[in-house]
Amino acid sequence: MSRLTTELFIEPKIVRENIIQLKNKIDASSKFMAIIKSDAYGHILPNIVKDIDDLVDGYGVVRLEEAIELRKISNKKILLMQGVYSKEDLKESISNSLDLVIHNSHQFGIVKEDNHFKSLWFKINTGMNRLGFEEDEFMDIYNTNLSDKKFVLMSHLAASNVPDDPSNKIQFDRFDALSSKLHSDVHKSIANTGCIINFPEKSYDWVRVGIGIFGGYIGNNDLKTAMTLRSPIINVRNIKRGEKVGYDGRAEAMKDMKIATVYMGYADGLPNHIKDGTVVKINHKDAKIFGKVSMDVTTVDVTNIEDCKIGDWCEFFSPTHSINKLASSNGLISYDLMIRIKSRVKRYYKNI
Repeated sequence: MSRLTTELFIEPKIVRENIIQLKNKIDASSKFMAIIKSDAYGHILPNIVKDIDDLVDGYGVVRLEEAIELRKISNKKILLMQGVYSKEDLKESISNSLDLVIHNSHQFGIVKEDNHFKSLWFKINTGMNRLGFEEDEFMDIYNTNLSDKKFVLMSHLAASNVPDDPSNKIQFDRFDALSSKLHSDVHKSIANTGCIINFPEKSYDWVRVGIGIFGGYIGNNDLKTAMTLRSPIINVRNIKRGEKVGYDGRAEAMKDMKIATVYMGYADGLPNHIKDGTVVKINHKDAKIFGKVSMDVTTVDVTNIEDCKIGDWCEFFSPTHSINKLASSNGLISYDLMIRIKSRVKRYYKNI
């Protein structure tokens, strides 16, 4: 075995395939915005942009610093989803030709004082209750300042991944009712990944898609995970019935077992509260985590894998072993798993 390392492989080809699949679900006139905040959910933002720039109409990020770096490598529309909170940030945004989300009257005051009404997106709170204007407040601003301006009306769905959730209809109805009061040059955007999959008729003028392009949307098996996270086995031992494994002795053998110790722990980004029984892959076969994840290693039940040995790879997720399985079986979300991988994990970005 060469030097021990935990490895993360990133496959832009799969990201492209996911984008194409999602684009095929929406109206041909709808524009596609790739949300690539937090270093493209850990997929290395500059590389991903280079490999998907021909497929998308724009990008969304949260931090101004990310938007500025992104502008250096793409001429496409860039939406700063947090907006700006100071005159200085507005000046930088304008110099980098950024679109801005306006969430509240404080932000609107900044752009109004500068008489900057270009490339603005006004976010409306239709039920998420995090950010965005209430309808009455927005209509006051609209009637006074926006009735002759082009802009995008946007909102964000709270439960689009659960099609039967009554909040979806409530949010759509509120959004449609408000948009019907505006002039015809106002564009609309409410669709995220879940909306495209469950309510494609609501794609409107812009869709804003993040986790779906990376294969992390729970509830869909067609979108593939674009990462492979794997680490080698560094020990294999037999234990007797009644013996315990790991911290606090959480996992107790109900029979004689064979346990593999894998060279990855929570210092590498694996959540330390992963449950016993969580499925991983070793030699293309199912194996199950057994015992608490510790800082540097994880223990796995390989009793039924006869040829398991030191140096074999344990695969936590991959295009053929969805990240959503690890996430959903542990009450997690795939976003969390993607962005928590630490720097001591060796990253490999595959060429298309």
